[in-house]
Amino acid sequence: MNPQFAPLFQPYTFNNGVTIKNRLVVAPMTHWASNDDGAISAAERLFLQGKADGFGLFVSAATLVYSENGKAFAGQPYAFDERHLPSLREVAKMAHQGGAKALLQLHHGGSKAITDNAVAPCSTEKARELTALEIDELVQAFAYATDLAIQAGFDGVEIMGCNGFLIQQFTSRQSNRRSDKWGEPSAFPLAVVNAVVNARANAKRPDFIVGYRFSPEEAGERGLTMADTFALVDALTEQPIQYLHMSLWDFNKKARRGADTNRPRIDLVHQRLNGKLPLIGVGNLRTPERMVQAINSGFAEFIALGKAVLINPDLVAKLQSGREADIDTEIDLSRPDRYCFPARLWAMQQKGLSFLPPNKGSDWQPWDVQDHQQA
Repeated sequence: MNPQFAPLFQPYTFNNGVTIKNRLVVAPMTHWASNDDGAISAAERLFLQGKADGFGLFVSAATLVYSENGKAFAGQPYAFDERHLPSLREVAKMAHQGGAKALLQLHHGGSKAITDNAVAPCSTEKARELTALEIDELVQAFAYATDLAIQAGFDGVEIMGCNGFLIQQFTSRQSNRRSDKWGEPSAFPLAVVNAVVNARANAKRPDFIVGYRFSPEEAGERGLTMADTFALVDALTEQPIQYLHMSLWDFNKKARRGADTNRPRIDLVHQRLNGKLPLIGVGNLRTPERMVQAINSGFAEFIALGKAVLINPDLVAKLQSGREADIDTEIDLSRPDRYCFPARLWAMQQKGLSFLPPNKGSDWQPWDVQDHQQA
């Protein structure tokens, strides 16, 4: 291995004593490939095979808790019933075969659900307002999904509080105008964290990893600002969790408002954390040089890779064997068998959609689209 890339392969030990073998994370990637009932499909198996190879952490695609009323993607995996355990076990097993710790990302679409009975903190054109009882049920659904993850053999869960979905809808004053206790921006996310941590304790699994993913800012007059994010981060650092994961379109994107706009958002949040929790950073890190620059910046303890993994099924092997010059940065549409994309995902890739990697020969350039993409 080229010594330049050695910082990517340093181990890290979380505050619960679990050691991660390196600083590389497979970012949660929506694949649109599960069966309609949330079970794993043949196409999903093919897509996931080898994706975790060599990585320290593997975070699954956003997996639905509670009920189908929160489904945000066609082909989304489920984790709200025991019948989902066989599929969950397969995902965890594939991550472990690659040598990574397996994390199940827990998700609910809220007002962004594609169902006719979508729910949200407050009513919208597409969703009705949740009752207080339903919110209590939702909180417990995250705990139940955590229990399923433990039974399925996952090493942890990541709470998806980002990208404009349900939990972020509660944290934002733009989408949460409630006058009850759930109107406090941090009330719902902290309740979810507490429920997940309690599920871990009930299972007597102190080694089970709990992480939280968040988006730092939103567009709109009442949208999230860096000041709002600082408040949430401060609250989360008081919880017995293992890491935070910042969802970004561009790793080095600078703050818009609520903090020093001359500094990258991730730098500001990392400084705010002050070593209390490790931070995972993400955002168009497609070249090996950008990857190592990101880890050497000191802005994050881990880097998560999505597009780079989609483009390079053997990414870590190339880095470790000194073949970093062979790491591709674009998709070659003439070689579909190399990437093993499910049909829906490949159709999107062929269209050159901005949340996916660039196609070879395109004039694709990264830009900020409210930091909501996952790939």
